[in-house]
Amino acid sequence: MDVLYFAWVRERIGLPKERIETTAATVAELVEELKAREERYEAAFADLSALRVAVDQELTDFDAPLAGVREVAFFPPMTGG
Repeated sequence: MDVLYFAWVRERIGLPKERIETTAATVAELVEELKAREERYEAAFADLSALRVAVDQELTDFDAPLAGVREVAFFPPMTGG
């Protein structure tokens, strides 16, 4: 699946996007797999309350299932103005 990173998440990880193979069943499990990779992922996902997630371009939460998913995107909360 494709994993996309936006704003400061992208800056901390150093990539805008990557293709990964995962055995994770939920977004939360995917986050744990990513955090275990290296320190930069740990830093990016240290505070999940500061992150939002979209699965196949639909805003969802971290317990969303990943079966059949093509894309997961992580980004900070959006603000209006």
